[in-house]
Amino acid sequence: MSRIKLSVCIPTYNREAYLRNALTYCRNDYKFDFPFEIVVCDNASTDGTQQVVEEFIGHGLPIRYYKREINAGANANVTSALRLGRGEYLIYLADDDILIADAVAETVKYLDENRDVSCAHAPWFLYDEVAKTDITKFYNVEKDRKFAQGNFTEVFHYIFERHIFPEIAIYRASALRSAWIPRDICFYPFPFLAHFLDQGAIAFLQRPFYRSIGNSAIVRDRPQEGTNDVMTSWDRYRGGLEYFLYTGVRRGALNLTPETRLKYEDMCRIFALNRMAVAFRFWAERKNFIKAYELYTRVMWGGMLDHPEIRPFRERLPLLVAIQTLVSEVNSAIGIDTLLVAGFAEIIALENLMRELGLSEKVKVTKELSDSPLESTAVFVSVEREREYFVALGYLPNLVFHEHDIARHVLM
Repeated sequence: MSRIKLSVCIPTYNREAYLRNALTYCRNDYKFDFPFEIVVCDNASTDGTQQVVEEFIGHGLPIRYYKREINAGANANVTSALRLGRGEYLIYLADDDILIADAVAETVKYLDENRDVSCAHAPWFLYDEVAKTDITKFYNVEKDRKFAQGNFTEVFHYIFERHIFPEIAIYRASALRSAWIPRDICFYPFPFLAHFLDQGAIAFLQRPFYRSIGNSAIVRDRPQEGTNDVMTSWDRYRGGLEYFLYTGVRRGALNLTPETRLKYEDMCRIFALNRMAVAFRFWAERKNFIKAYELYTRVMWGGMLDHPEIRPFRERLPLLVAIQTLVSEVNSAIGIDTLLVAGFAEIIALENLMRELGLSEKVKVTKELSDSPLESTAVFVSVEREREYFVALGYLPNLVFHEHDIARHVLM
Protein backbone atom coordinates (compact mmCIF):
# COMPACT_ATOMS: atom_id res chain seq x y z
CA MET A 1 0.00 0.00 0.00
CA SER A 2 1.33 3.45 -0.94
CA ARG A 3 2.29 5.66 1.93
CA ILE A 4 -0.36 8.35 2.52
CA LYS A 5 1.05 11.83 2.01
CA LEU A 6 -1.94 13.88 3.25
CA SER A 7 -4.90 13.19 5.53
CA VAL A 8 -7.90 15.50 5.13
CA CYS A 9 -9.60 15.27 8.54
CA ILE A 10 -13.33 16.02 8.71
CA PRO A 11 -15.27 15.85 12.01
CA THR A 12 -19.05 15.89 11.58
CA TYR A 13 -22.33 15.46 13.41
CA ASN A 14 -25.86 15.42 11.96
CA ARG A 15 -24.96 17.57 8.96
CA GLU A 16 -25.49 15.23 6.04
CA ALA A 17 -26.34 18.01 3.56
CA TYR A 18 -23.17 19.94 4.38
CA LEU A 19 -21.04 16.81 4.35
CA ARG A 20 -22.45 15.78 0.99
CA ASN A 21 -21.51 19.22 -0.33
CA ALA A 22 -17.99 19.01 1.11
CA LEU A 23 -17.42 15.52 -0.27
CA THR A 24 -18.72 16.62 -3.67
CA TYR A 25 -15.96 19.24 -3.75
CA CYS A 26 -13.50 16.50 -2.74
CA ARG A 27 -14.65 14.24 -5.56
CA ASN A 28 -14.69 16.96 -8.22
CA ASP A 29 -11.73 19.16 -7.32
CA TYR A 30 -9.16 17.37 -5.18
CA LYS A 31 -6.81 15.99 -7.80
CA PHE A 32 -3.43 15.41 -6.17
CA ASP A 33 -0.36 13.71 -7.64
CA PHE A 34 0.32 12.07 -4.28
CA PRO A 35 -1.69 9.53 -2.21
CA PHE A 36 -4.20 11.14 0.12
CA GLU A 37 -7.10 10.08 2.32
CA ILE A 38 -10.21 11.61 3.83
CA VAL A 39 -10.86 10.75 7.48
CA VAL A 40 -14.48 11.31 8.52
CA CYS A 41 -15.24 11.15 12.24
CA ASP A 42 -18.97 10.95 12.90
CA ASN A 43 -19.99 12.01 16.40
CA ALA A 44 -22.93 9.53 16.64
CA SER A 45 -25.09 11.17 13.98
CA THR A 46 -28.73 10.14 13.80
CA ASP A 47 -29.34 11.44 10.28
CA GLY A 48 -28.14 10.01 6.96
CA THR A 49 -24.45 10.86 7.46
CA GLN A 50 -23.29 7.24 7.20
CA GLN A 51 -25.24 6.69 3.97
CA VAL A 52 -23.69 9.84 2.47
CA VAL A 53 -20.19 8.61 3.31
CA GLU A 54 -20.89 5.15 1.91
CA GLU A 55 -22.18 6.73 -1.30
CA PHE A 56 -18.94 8.65 -1.81
CA ILE A 57 -16.83 5.63 -0.95
CA GLY A 58 -18.73 4.00 -3.78
CA HIS A 59 -17.67 6.88 -6.03
CA GLY A 60 -14.05 5.95 -5.30
CA LEU A 61 -13.14 8.62 -2.75
CA PRO A 62 -10.41 7.34 -0.41
CA ILE A 63 -12.49 7.74 2.76
CA ARG A 64 -11.93 6.07 6.10
CA TYR A 65 -15.08 6.41 8.19
CA TYR A 66 -15.42 6.21 11.97
CA LYS A 67 -18.67 6.52 13.90
CA ARG A 68 -19.07 6.83 17.65
CA GLU A 69 -21.82 5.10 19.57
CA ILE A 70 -22.26 8.13 21.87
CA ASN A 71 -21.59 11.80 21.08
CA ALA A 72 -18.35 12.79 22.81
CA GLY A 73 -18.52 16.53 22.10
CA ALA A 74 -16.97 18.63 19.37
CA ASN A 75 -13.46 18.87 20.86
CA ALA A 76 -13.05 15.11 21.15
CA ASN A 77 -14.29 14.62 17.61
CA VAL A 78 -11.83 17.13 16.14
CA THR A 79 -8.99 15.50 18.06
CA SER A 80 -10.13 12.07 16.89
CA ALA A 81 -10.15 13.11 13.23
CA LEU A 82 -6.56 14.37 13.46
CA ARG A 83 -5.30 11.43 15.53
CA LEU A 84 -6.76 8.84 13.18
CA GLY A 85 -5.07 10.26 10.09
CA ARG A 86 -2.32 8.10 8.58
CA GLY A 87 -0.78 10.81 6.43
CA GLU A 88 2.64 12.34 6.69
CA TYR A 89 0.75 15.65 6.81
CA LEU A 90 -2.68 16.44 8.20
CA ILE A 91 -5.18 19.21 7.57
CA TYR A 92 -8.45 19.90 9.36
CA LEU A 93 -11.47 20.55 7.13
CA ALA A 94 -14.81 21.67 8.56
CA ASP A 95 -17.67 19.70 7.03
CA ASP A 96 -19.07 22.89 5.45
CA ASP A 97 -15.84 24.39 4.08
CA ILE A 98 -13.61 23.93 1.02
CA LEU A 99 -9.94 23.30 0.34
CA ILE A 100 -8.19 25.00 -2.58
CA ALA A 101 -6.62 21.87 -4.02
CA ASP A 102 -3.73 23.30 -6.04
CA ALA A 103 -2.73 25.56 -3.14
CA VAL A 104 -2.85 22.57 -0.77
CA ALA A 105 -0.56 20.66 -3.17
CA GLU A 106 1.78 23.65 -3.31
CA THR A 107 1.93 23.77 0.51
CA VAL A 108 2.65 20.04 0.72
CA LYS A 109 5.48 20.57 -1.77
CA TYR A 110 6.81 23.38 0.46
CA LEU A 111 6.79 21.06 3.48
CA ASP A 112 8.54 18.34 1.49
CA GLU A 113 11.26 20.82 0.57
CA ASN A 114 11.54 22.28 4.11
CA ARG A 115 11.89 19.27 6.38
CA ASP A 116 12.58 21.47 9.41
CA VAL A 117 9.11 23.07 9.21
CA SER A 118 6.61 21.44 11.58
CA CYS A 119 3.54 23.26 10.25
CA ALA A 120 2.67 25.69 7.47
CA HIS A 121 0.00 28.34 8.09
CA ALA A 122 -1.74 30.57 5.59
CA PRO A 123 -4.53 33.14 5.55
CA TRP A 124 -7.92 31.88 4.47
CA PHE A 125 -10.83 33.25 2.47
CA LEU A 126 -14.33 33.92 3.68
CA TYR A 127 -16.29 32.61 0.71
CA ASP A 128 -19.73 33.32 -0.77
CA GLU A 129 -20.76 29.94 -2.13
CA VAL A 130 -23.86 31.37 -3.80
CA ALA A 131 -22.00 34.05 -5.78
CA LYS A 132 -18.88 31.83 -6.08
CA THR A 133 -16.67 34.69 -4.93
CA ASP A 134 -14.21 35.33 -2.13
CA ILE A 135 -15.57 37.99 0.24
CA THR A 136 -12.45 38.81 2.22
CA LYS A 137 -9.21 37.30 3.47
CA PHE A 138 -8.35 36.74 7.11
CA TYR A 139 -5.08 38.58 7.73
CA ASN A 140 -2.36 39.20 5.16
CA VAL A 141 1.03 37.65 4.53
CA GLU A 142 3.06 39.84 2.19
CA LYS A 143 5.59 37.11 1.47
CA ASP A 144 6.33 33.60 2.69
CA ARG A 145 7.98 33.68 6.12
CA LYS A 146 9.78 30.91 7.96
CA PHE A 147 10.65 31.25 11.64
CA ALA A 148 13.34 29.07 13.16
CA GLN A 149 12.58 26.58 15.91
CA GLY A 150 12.17 28.34 19.26
CA ASN A 151 11.95 31.86 17.82
CA PHE A 152 9.08 32.88 20.11
CA THR A 153 9.95 36.57 20.18
CA GLU A 154 9.72 37.20 16.44
CA VAL A 155 6.68 34.98 15.99
CA PHE A 156 4.79 36.75 18.78
CA HIS A 157 5.49 40.17 17.29
CA TYR A 158 4.53 38.87 13.85
CA ILE A 159 1.10 37.59 14.93
CA PHE A 160 0.49 40.67 17.10
CA GLU A 161 1.33 43.20 14.40
CA ARG A 162 -0.81 41.44 11.75
CA HIS A 163 -3.53 40.34 14.17
CA ILE A 164 -3.05 36.76 12.98
CA PHE A 165 -5.17 33.84 14.09
CA PRO A 166 -3.08 30.74 13.25
CA GLU A 167 -6.13 28.50 12.78
CA ILE A 168 -5.58 27.16 9.26
CA ALA A 169 -2.47 25.05 8.76
CA ILE A 170 -1.09 21.84 7.35
CA TYR A 171 0.65 19.93 10.12
CA ARG A 172 3.53 17.50 9.99
CA ALA A 173 2.20 14.38 11.71
CA SER A 174 5.44 13.69 13.56
CA ALA A 175 5.06 17.05 15.35
CA LEU A 176 1.29 16.84 15.78
CA ARG A 177 1.54 13.71 17.86
CA SER A 178 2.95 15.62 20.82
CA ALA A 179 1.10 18.90 20.30
CA TRP A 180 -1.28 18.83 23.27
CA ILE A 181 -4.04 21.41 22.80
CA PRO A 182 -5.70 23.44 25.58
CA ARG A 183 -9.13 24.52 24.35
CA ASP A 184 -11.42 25.99 26.97
CA ILE A 185 -9.57 28.86 28.63
CA CYS A 186 -6.64 29.31 26.22
CA PHE A 187 -7.79 29.63 22.59
CA TYR A 188 -6.16 26.59 21.02
CA PRO A 189 -4.41 28.02 17.88
CA PHE A 190 -1.90 30.00 19.97
CA PRO A 191 -0.87 27.11 22.27
CA PHE A 192 -0.84 24.85 19.23
CA LEU A 193 1.53 27.25 17.48
CA ALA A 194 3.74 27.30 20.58
CA HIS A 195 3.99 23.50 20.59
CA PHE A 196 4.91 23.35 16.90
CA LEU A 197 7.46 26.15 17.27
CA ASP A 198 8.95 24.25 20.20
CA GLN A 199 9.51 21.22 17.93
CA GLY A 200 10.64 22.84 14.70
CA ALA A 201 10.43 25.80 12.41
CA ILE A 202 6.99 27.18 11.49
CA ALA A 203 5.93 28.97 8.32
CA PHE A 204 3.35 31.54 7.29
CA LEU A 205 2.73 31.29 3.57
CA GLN A 206 1.23 33.97 1.39
CA ARG A 207 -1.18 31.86 -0.64
CA PRO A 208 -4.45 30.71 1.01
CA PHE A 209 -5.40 27.05 0.69
CA TYR A 210 -8.73 27.15 2.59
CA ARG A 211 -12.15 28.70 2.03
CA SER A 212 -14.51 29.18 4.98
CA ILE A 213 -18.03 29.36 3.58
CA GLY A 214 -19.80 32.43 4.93
CA ASN A 215 -22.84 32.39 2.65
CA SER A 216 -23.83 28.77 2.12
CA ALA A 217 -25.73 27.53 -0.92
CA ILE A 218 -27.42 25.00 1.36
CA VAL A 219 -28.76 27.12 4.23
CA ARG A 220 -28.56 30.91 4.30
CA ASP A 221 -27.55 32.67 7.54
CA ARG A 222 -26.67 29.42 9.27
CA PRO A 223 -25.09 29.72 12.74
CA GLN A 224 -21.32 29.28 12.75
CA GLU A 225 -19.15 28.27 15.68
CA GLY A 226 -16.41 30.62 14.53
CA THR A 227 -18.84 33.55 14.74
CA ASN A 228 -19.71 32.58 18.30
CA ASP A 229 -16.00 32.62 19.14
CA VAL A 230 -15.62 36.11 17.71
CA MET A 231 -18.52 37.35 19.83
CA THR A 232 -17.47 35.84 23.15
CA SER A 233 -13.87 34.63 23.21
CA TRP A 234 -11.72 37.73 23.66
CA ASP A 235 -10.39 36.48 27.02
CA ARG A 236 -9.63 33.06 25.51
CA TYR A 237 -7.68 34.84 22.77
CA ARG A 238 -5.68 36.67 25.42
CA GLY A 239 -5.23 33.42 27.34
CA GLY A 240 -3.85 31.76 24.22
CA LEU A 241 -1.32 34.55 23.71
CA GLU A 242 -0.25 34.34 27.35
CA TYR A 243 0.14 30.56 27.01
CA PHE A 244 2.34 31.12 23.94
CA LEU A 245 4.50 33.62 25.84
CA TYR A 246 4.77 31.42 28.92
CA THR A 247 5.95 28.52 26.76
CA GLY A 248 8.60 30.78 25.26
CA VAL A 249 9.78 31.84 28.72
CA ARG A 250 9.96 28.30 30.05
CA ARG A 251 11.92 27.20 27.00
CA GLY A 252 14.39 30.02 27.56
CA ALA A 253 13.47 31.73 24.29
CA LEU A 254 12.02 34.87 25.91
CA ASN A 255 14.00 36.91 28.40
CA LEU A 256 11.45 37.96 30.99
CA THR A 257 12.26 41.09 32.98
CA PRO A 258 9.82 43.46 34.73
CA GLU A 259 10.04 45.73 31.69
CA THR A 260 9.44 43.02 29.08
CA ARG A 261 6.59 41.56 31.15
CA LEU A 262 4.82 44.94 31.10
CA LYS A 263 5.43 45.24 27.36
CA TYR A 264 4.02 41.79 26.59
CA GLU A 265 1.07 42.27 28.96
CA ASP A 266 0.21 45.49 27.14
CA MET A 267 0.43 43.76 23.77
CA CYS A 268 -1.91 41.00 24.97
CA ARG A 269 -4.28 43.65 26.35
CA ILE A 270 -4.33 45.55 23.05
CA PHE A 271 -4.94 42.34 21.08
CA ALA A 272 -7.88 41.45 23.34
CA LEU A 273 -9.34 44.97 23.16
CA ASN A 274 -9.26 44.84 19.38
CA ARG A 275 -11.14 41.55 19.54
CA MET A 276 -13.69 43.10 21.93
CA ALA A 277 -14.24 45.88 19.40
CA VAL A 278 -14.87 43.32 16.67
CA ALA A 279 -17.25 41.49 19.02
CA PHE A 280 -19.01 44.82 19.65
CA ARG A 281 -19.69 45.14 15.93
CA PHE A 282 -21.02 41.57 15.71
CA TRP A 283 -23.41 42.13 18.65
CA ALA A 284 -24.53 45.47 17.20
CA GLU A 285 -25.16 43.93 13.79
CA ARG A 286 -27.29 41.31 15.54
CA LYS A 287 -29.17 44.17 17.21
CA ASN A 288 -28.15 43.16 20.72
CA PHE A 289 -27.15 46.65 21.78
CA ILE A 290 -27.08 45.87 25.49
CA LYS A 291 -24.26 43.36 25.03
CA ALA A 292 -22.61 45.73 22.55
CA TYR A 293 -22.69 48.51 25.14
CA GLU A 294 -21.09 46.29 27.77
CA LEU A 295 -18.19 45.72 25.39
CA TYR A 296 -18.14 49.42 24.50
CA THR A 297 -17.42 50.31 28.13
CA ARG A 298 -14.49 47.91 28.23
CA VAL A 299 -13.00 49.16 24.96
CA MET A 300 -13.35 52.76 26.14
CA TRP A 301 -11.75 51.91 29.49
CA GLY A 302 -8.92 50.30 27.55
CA GLY A 303 -8.23 53.66 25.91
CA MET A 304 -9.46 52.95 22.37
CA LEU A 305 -11.71 55.99 22.32
CA ASP A 306 -12.36 56.13 18.58
CA HIS A 307 -12.08 52.53 17.45
CA PRO A 308 -13.15 52.10 13.79
CA GLU A 309 -15.29 49.05 14.63
CA ILE A 310 -17.35 51.18 17.02
CA ARG A 311 -17.43 54.52 15.19
CA PRO A 312 -20.36 53.75 12.81
CA PHE A 313 -22.68 52.86 15.74
CA ARG A 314 -21.63 55.46 18.26
CA GLU A 315 -24.09 58.25 17.47
CA ARG A 316 -27.24 56.10 17.84
CA LEU A 317 -25.93 53.73 20.49
CA PRO A 318 -27.34 55.59 23.57
CA LEU A 319 -30.87 55.61 22.14
CA LEU A 320 -30.71 51.98 21.04
CA VAL A 321 -29.35 50.79 24.39
CA ALA A 322 -32.00 52.75 26.29
CA ILE A 323 -34.92 51.50 24.22
CA GLN A 324 -33.65 47.93 24.26
CA THR A 325 -33.34 48.15 28.04
CA LEU A 326 -37.01 49.16 28.23
CA VAL A 327 -37.93 46.31 25.88
CA SER A 328 -35.96 43.81 27.95
CA GLU A 329 -37.59 44.91 31.23
CA VAL A 330 -41.10 44.78 29.78
CA ASN A 331 -40.52 41.37 28.19
CA SER A 332 -39.06 40.01 31.43
CA ALA A 333 -41.94 40.97 33.74
CA ILE A 334 -44.42 38.11 34.14
CA GLY A 335 -47.96 38.89 33.00
CA ILE A 336 -47.27 42.19 31.20
CA ASP A 337 -49.25 42.28 27.96
CA THR A 338 -49.65 46.04 27.41
CA LEU A 339 -47.20 48.94 27.14
CA LEU A 340 -48.78 52.36 27.55
CA VAL A 341 -46.66 55.07 25.89
CA ALA A 342 -47.49 58.57 27.10
CA GLY A 343 -46.29 61.94 25.85
CA PHE A 344 -44.38 60.81 22.74
CA ALA A 345 -45.23 62.30 19.36
CA GLU A 346 -43.98 59.54 17.04
CA ILE A 347 -45.77 56.53 18.52
CA ILE A 348 -45.65 54.41 15.36
CA ALA A 349 -41.93 55.02 14.84
CA LEU A 350 -41.27 54.31 18.52
CA GLU A 351 -43.26 51.06 18.40
CA ASN A 352 -41.46 49.99 15.22
CA LEU A 353 -38.11 50.60 16.90
CA MET A 354 -39.17 48.65 19.99
CA ARG A 355 -40.36 45.74 17.83
CA GLU A 356 -37.08 45.81 15.92
CA LEU A 357 -35.23 45.62 19.22
CA GLY A 358 -37.20 42.60 20.38
CA LEU A 359 -40.44 43.74 22.03
CA SER A 360 -42.67 40.66 22.27
CA GLU A 361 -45.55 40.47 19.82
CA LYS A 362 -47.70 39.51 22.81
CA VAL A 363 -47.25 43.03 24.22
CA LYS A 364 -49.72 45.56 22.80
CA VAL A 365 -48.45 49.13 22.49
CA THR A 366 -51.00 51.87 23.08
CA LYS A 367 -51.07 55.61 23.81
CA GLU A 368 -54.52 55.52 25.43
CA LEU A 369 -55.57 54.44 28.89
CA SER A 370 -57.13 51.06 28.29
CA ASP A 371 -59.24 48.49 30.02
CA SER A 372 -56.20 46.26 30.54
CA PRO A 373 -55.64 45.44 34.22
CA LEU A 374 -53.19 47.84 35.79
CA GLU A 375 -50.95 45.00 36.95
CA SER A 376 -50.57 43.72 33.39
CA THR A 377 -49.58 47.13 31.96
CA ALA A 378 -46.17 48.80 31.84
CA VAL A 379 -45.97 52.55 31.23
CA PHE A 380 -43.34 54.64 29.44
CA VAL A 381 -43.60 58.41 29.96
CA SER A 382 -41.69 61.27 28.36
CA VAL A 383 -42.21 63.76 31.24
CA GLU A 384 -40.94 62.75 34.65
CA ARG A 385 -43.79 64.28 36.64
CA GLU A 386 -46.24 62.03 34.78
CA ARG A 387 -44.60 59.05 36.41
CA GLU A 388 -46.17 59.95 39.75
CA TYR A 389 -49.54 60.42 38.04
CA PHE A 390 -49.56 56.86 36.71
CA VAL A 391 -48.27 55.43 39.98
CA ALA A 392 -51.12 57.23 41.76
CA LEU A 393 -53.58 55.58 39.37
CA GLY A 394 -52.36 52.20 40.62
CA TYR A 395 -49.84 51.08 37.99
CA LEU A 396 -46.95 49.08 39.42
CA PRO A 397 -44.29 51.67 40.41
CA ASN A 398 -41.32 49.70 39.11
CA LEU A 399 -43.01 49.27 35.73
CA VAL A 400 -43.66 52.96 35.15
CA PHE A 401 -40.56 54.12 33.26
CA HIS A 402 -39.37 57.62 32.53
CA GLU A 403 -36.73 57.85 29.82
CA HIS A 404 -34.28 59.09 32.45
CA ASP A 405 -34.69 55.74 34.27
CA ILE A 406 -33.45 53.77 31.29
CA ALA A 407 -30.94 56.22 29.81
CA ARG A 408 -29.11 57.75 32.78
CA HIS A 409 -26.50 54.99 32.94
CA VAL A 410 -25.71 54.92 29.21
CA LEU A 411 -22.44 56.80 29.49
CA MET A 412 -20.94 57.72 26.14
